[in-house]
Amino acid sequence: MRIKTRWIWSILRAALMAMLIFAGLGNSVYPLRPAKAQEVFCSQPHRDVSTPLNDLGAQIYIRMDGQNTGFSGGLYPGGSNSRPAAHEAAGVAIARQVAPLSAEGAPDPLNGKIVMISIGMSNTSQEFLTFIRAAENEPRINPKVLLVNGASAGQVAEYWISPDAPNWQAVKDRLAHEGVTPLQVQAAWVKLTRTGGGDFPAKAQLLQSDLKAVVRNLKFHFPNIKLTYLSSRTRSYLIGDGLSPEPAAFETGFAVKWLIEDQINGDPDLNYDPGKGAVVAPFLSWGPYIWADGMNPRSDGLIWRQEDLARDCVHPSSNGKQKVATMLMDFFLHDTTTRWFLASPIDIFYLYLPWLSHYLPEYPMLLR
Repeated sequence: MRIKTRWIWSILRAALMAMLIFAGLGNSVYPLRPAKAQEVFCSQPHRDVSTPLNDLGAQIYIRMDGQNTGFSGGLYPGGSNSRPAAHEAAGVAIARQVAPLSAEGAPDPLNGKIVMISIGMSNTSQEFLTFIRAAENEPRINPKVLLVNGASAGQVAEYWISPDAPNWQAVKDRLAHEGVTPLQVQAAWVKLTRTGGGDFPAKAQLLQSDLKAVVRNLKFHFPNIKLTYLSSRTRSYLIGDGLSPEPAAFETGFAVKWLIEDQINGDPDLNYDPGKGAVVAPFLSWGPYIWADGMNPRSDGLIWRQEDLARDCVHPSSNGKQKVATMLMDFFLHDTTTRWFLASPIDIFYLYLPWLSHYLPEYPMLLR
């Protein structure tokens, strides 16, 4: 009886498809999915904004309106794009402490996870999700690493500054959905802004204050977090007014730069070193610096075209998302503080070094 029923349904489906074809109701036997709308890119013209921070170096930043700001460039102090030697050494040492953790936060090299989250707004979310998809097909990544997108649309800096802000619970809910806990989070990528334009340096200093609260909140909610990498905004093609216009978008880089400099200079409210008091923040570093002055190539060739931005000239297009994801991948595969991200044998050795030193104290010669 079951075979006969299937045979009858096969005849009915064939008859229906024939009727559709002869009635001219479609160009295919099967109903077509709705065509995906063609992506619309930003149409605002290019205008020069500034030399990027990583190319500005020790030169003084002159604003678009001619204001001599008195502030120099470089991602780190002294116009440099490299972490100062002491901060570099500290970051490398902390990175070697990163190891797979159990749900309870204990070392678990077999079943544990190294969780990295993103914190930010819609741009951050879109770019990190693209990064996650790329990571799924990247064999060089440590299989113990789990990337979890914690960023959310519309959730700019002021929605993260309170430790009781709903966004923090939302991140924990996403962790639970992925089968991990807050105690397994050991790294984060943070990209935040405040909407609208504003005066310089006041607007950048306000964002710096926001970011300081955010990184402290990271340590509060994720006690085992060790490393936090920050990026500033990508290029906007809006000028003066709008959701995230220039030059304020460029100037978010100063907020990140000053925050990291405060930690380097020993701000106790950003302390990550247990030898210097209570640990209230993770180690801070620049992640990839993703801003470029539109069609003016950076020293490394990077540009931001209109086609890299969506219609609103603020959010990334598909091109822009992929561009940021590629820069994230390059950073985490090659930075000196991200060996835990890699799957090569030597990096796995360093990954498990803290665990080995705990469980094999009777064989110190193996750990030298």
